[in-house]
Amino acid sequence: MSDRPGPRALAAERTDYLAASLPDDAPEDPLALFATWLEEAFARREERGDLYDPSAAVLSTVALAEDGTPSPRSRTVLLKGHDADGFVLYTNLDSDKARELRAAARASLLLPWYALQRQVRIEGAVRPVPAEESDEYWAQRPRGSQLGAWASHQSREIASREALEAQYAAAETRFAGVDVPRPSFWGGLRLRPERLEFWQGRAHRVHDRIAYTRTADGTWERHRLQP
Repeated sequence: MSDRPGPRALAAERTDYLAASLPDDAPEDPLALFATWLEEAFARREERGDLYDPSAAVLSTVALAEDGTPSPRSRTVLLKGHDADGFVLYTNLDSDKARELRAAARASLLLPWYALQRQVRIEGAVRPVPAEESDEYWAQRPRGSQLGAWASHQSREIASREALEAQYAAAETRFAGVDVPRPSFWGGLRLRPERLEFWQGRAHRVHDRIAYTRTADGTWERHRLQP
């Protein structure tokens, strides 16, 4: 007889959402609200440690098959900057996500701050950041992360973990005693937001949802949505 536990009865799982409300007079600028929520997420991590990485975001793209069939794909990335121009991440520009964004330069980001019973969804167009900006961020990266970028042909198949570690060792040897330069195949991508939605968990599943949509003149329209 197996000692393995049976499947969890997910239909019976319940979580109470008891956070404070998201008021109707939320800021007119969604980027200001995002900055506030991000700082509160980092404060939660520092105070309680139950929010592992506030900068982690789920990036969703669409890949097109040869017959034109869309295939949505999502993966977790790290947000490395945000300002009036948009939200920035860095990656191997030959990776699946970068190639998908070159083919269809639109994406969404989802930042799930579960410990705060919050999430933010951001949608918009994506474009490369200038090379100087990528250089500036690259210079801040730990040397090990720089070497890892050279070692990994991101999204490509590899025979084993040992083979990957051998590629890393080769990068260490190649750049021994010198600064590690930024590879031409590595850089930043910026999502310029056209829509943001702020979600706050509330009691009885009557959650708060405030959406912002960018208008043609660059201003924002704010709407409350039903949960």
